[in-house]
Amino acid sequence: MTRTYSFLSKASTRGLAGNGAGRKTGMVVLGAVGLAMAGCADQSGTGTLPAPQEPKAATSHKIGVLLPLTGPNAALGHELLAGAQLALAESGAATAQGPSQAQAQAQGRSAALQMDVHDTAAAGGASAAVTAAVEAGDGIILGPLTAVDTAAAAPAAQSASLPVLAFTSDVNQARDGVWVMGITPEDQVERLVATARKEGRQHFAAFLPDNPLGHALGNGLLASCRDQGLTTPTIVYHTGSAASITQMMRELSAYDTRKADAQPDGSAPAQTTDATAPDKTLPSDLAAALNGGAGSASPSTSTSTDGTAQPAAPKLAPPPFDALLLGDTGLGLKNVIGALADSQVSSSSVRIMGPGLWAAFASKLGALKGAWYAAPDPSSRQSFVTRFMARNHHMPRPLADLSYDAATVATTVARTTSRGYPVSALTRQEGFAGVDGQFTLLPDGRTRRALGVFEVLGNGGGAKLLVPAATKTSVSG
Repeated sequence: MTRTYSFLSKASTRGLAGNGAGRKTGMVVLGAVGLAMAGCADQSGTGTLPAPQEPKAATSHKIGVLLPLTGPNAALGHELLAGAQLALAESGAATAQGPSQAQAQAQGRSAALQMDVHDTAAAGGASAAVTAAVEAGDGIILGPLTAVDTAAAAPAAQSASLPVLAFTSDVNQARDGVWVMGITPEDQVERLVATARKEGRQHFAAFLPDNPLGHALGNGLLASCRDQGLTTPTIVYHTGSAASITQMMRELSAYDTRKADAQPDGSAPAQTTDATAPDKTLPSDLAAALNGGAGSASPSTSTSTDGTAQPAAPKLAPPPFDALLLGDTGLGLKNVIGALADSQVSSSSVRIMGPGLWAAFASKLGALKGAWYAAPDPSSRQSFVTRFMARNHHMPRPLADLSYDAATVATTVARTTSRGYPVSALTRQEGFAGVDGQFTLLPDGRTRRALGVFEVLGNGGGAKLLVPAATKTSVSG
């Protein structure tokens, strides 16, 4: 059975909801709206069928939250619950200055916003949790956590006209009535392509891992180039081994053709860098981060085993693209950096771009100096971190941002509408103020977030904000 908890926005703001008292709570607190609906059953005894009524979710302001409260992801689930509770506590929905019970009833809403928390890790999973939310009369769903749970919960929620603000970043889950709250790879790529195009870049390519993130980035690049009137990009998905990465990068960059053009007499090529071997010219910080690393700059000379300097490899013409999107991290990125050096793909002629994940180790990316990634401006998050720590006594995990934002949407719409959570209010043009900046819910289920473009400084300097955060002004097709 799905375990259901309930909280009022005027309740104590003590600590993380995952404490012992919170986990043991089993009572569902019914507000004025819930009691009124419970009293609507036909008691006439005449046998006459009651007139069709709208689903309870169409009129209720109760907030349903679908999260794993037990099992291996319980800690993360309670972290996201804490983010949502913070937004609810800060909304002022049930403070002393709020409406009285009589005023609230006259306006068709309860004085205190309720939060029903349904455990997606209990028996029946996300499907049973959303069914419980519908039966409880919740008016909106915050969650679930994963794409799999979102897919399981969406059909029942849509049937009940129950909006879902899911915490996944899988854009494939976006649809009418189901919004993807995470920062999607597609949005990151759109921001990068738009900025690179303003810089004069016209020919885009991608060298990506053959995994879900890689394909999401690739799909984003295809869509962005199409929407911005650019030629179709060349996209290569690699399998991850050092040998295959080196060979596939050579093919993408037309290395053999460029080498032949540089040696019209057909003489044997000079010795080139072994992409699988560590580059001793790599800064120590990058070498540590990338397990030994490989540099991106081609050496001017190579050295034989007896220490004799050998002729430098011929300088090749630029590759057939001027912007290259990467998607690897860790060991995969180390191998890609080596392949870039081997194929003479450098920042002097190509704008290297990557995922927002690079922000976590930008100071270790010295070999990719000048590369770009798109991410929220971290300065926007500082106020949220301070408030979260004051309430919960630890740093918030990044996903707590999403639950706070989702709860902000719910509380904002509840204050401005008398019945439920209509799509017109959820997708309002001015959007909402989130932890990482302004964001807007689009009618098709996507979320537009303000992303800045950052440039890697190199030499352990991290990255600088190159282009301030902004949202896309028009929706992709």
